[in-house]
Amino acid sequence: MKIILAGYMGSGKSTIGKILSNFVRIPFYDLDEIIEKTEKKSIKSIFNDKGEIYFRKLESQIFNQFISENDNFILALGGGTPCYANNHLILQNDDINSFYLKANVNTLTERLILEKENRPLISNFNKEELNDYIRKHLFDRNHYYLQSKNIITIDNKSIEEIKNEILAILF
Repeated sequence: MKIILAGYMGSGKSTIGKILSNFVRIPFYDLDEIIEKTEKKSIKSIFNDKGEIYFRKLESQIFNQFISENDNFILALGGGTPCYANNHLILQNDDINSFYLKANVNTLTERLILEKENRPLISNFNKEELNDYIRKHLFDRNHYYLQSKNIITIDNKSIEEIKNEILAILF
């Protein structure tokens, strides 16, 4: 079974992926972590040293390679992965169960303001600036996220409720 979790940063892709993995006994992977291991550099360093265009090409290459070489996995994508290099088309593959973990701007702002020190792209924003940044990104990215076969709205839901919604669709 191939399961892909897409969504904006802070939507819970890694958290939900790990919980699903324990429940269905399928290994969980995080695309950003795969990229960091491959390059032996952090995502931030790759961006700083080689730029976004290099990163997006690398991300797409590693994503496509991973999908073609693995049969049983849960994969959390980076927030921008579906938005570049036609990666969103993979979300529609017949053999893939893709899920968009959809959150509203306020949910994402509340979550990300608490962890902005760990996220270089947003570390200098105050709450209002972060809210505006997320609003713009969601507007730009929503079309790509919506290519997922399944949409799970996560606002005001527990991890258990989200997990159960996904399991109900899978089984």
